Amino acid sequence: MSLIPRLFGSRSSVFDPFSLDLWNPYEVGNSPFLRDDATAIANTHLDWKETSDAHIFKADLPGLRKEEVKIEVEDDRVLKISGERKKEEEQKNDKWHRIERSYGKFLRRFRLPENTKVEEVKATMENGVLTVTVPKQSQPKPEVRAIEISG
Repeated sequence: MSLIPRLFGSRSSVFDPFSLDLWNPYEVGNSPFLRDDATAIANTHLDWKETSDAHIFKADLPGLRKEEVKIEVEDDRVLKISGERKKEEEQKNDKWHRIERSYGKFLRRFRLPENTKVEEVKATMENGVLTVTVPKQSQPKPEVRAIEISG
């Protein structure tokens, strides 16, 4: 979710304090009013769920190979998922009737909570679904100490 809510297509109206997605009104094609096929993949939707053991991110990236996706953890616990789907080459004799598939670059960034193990991030790509798992640090169990009653 962006820091500035989308005007159309928003899945939720909940503010996400961990998101670093920024809307740049000066970037061509970044406005919901000027959207074209080339920017559609730039709005790649991603699910983030937290379990007792990890934070799990899932993104549908059909048609992309794992070599075309880049996952990084930047300084200060920022998870960065990026990639690019190239536009199909047009042949001289091709006659296109419709082009609906999206292409172009995408970039999503998320600030991870402090309880994550950023050095143990794992990622898998299966059937066009990217899954990034960020393990959580175990919570220290509170120390219980018996107090002797005097008197």
